[in-house]
Amino acid sequence: MLPQDNHPAEKSVIKTDLFASKAPLEWAIGHNGTLYTAQIPIDSQGQLVDGGIEAQTRQTMDNLMHTLESAGVTSSAVLQVLIYVTDRSYLATVNQVYGEYFNAPYPNRAAMVVAGLAREGMLVELVVYAALPQ
Repeated sequence: MLPQDNHPAEKSVIKTDLFASKAPLEWAIGHNGTLYTAQIPIDSQGQLVDGGIEAQTRQTMDNLMHTLESAGVTSSAVLQVLIYVTDRSYLATVNQVYGEYFNAPYPNRAAMVVAGLAREGMLVELVVYAALPQ
């Protein structure tokens, strides 16, 4: 176990109602005015949602919106989104659903096509950075 850093600007856990992961992680961390979060397409029971890329993207975005609300911000606070998909053909659907959740000016964004994600059957994952209220 690593010793605790006594730096005055400690990271803080942002509590959500998302499924409590068995993995050693928090769904959202705040530090120095920034929210750090990664979101996946699981429901409140921790189950991967069925229905393909559209259903998985919608669940992932809903989980993100819940996390932002838990942190006291809206989608307008999102600064950057890193999108991971397992097939390039999914990007058009991800863009369509993503556009329903954000308005201009849009967050900075990157999209990566990867061979696979941590959970079998998972088609999309988002890594998101947002500004927190000061």
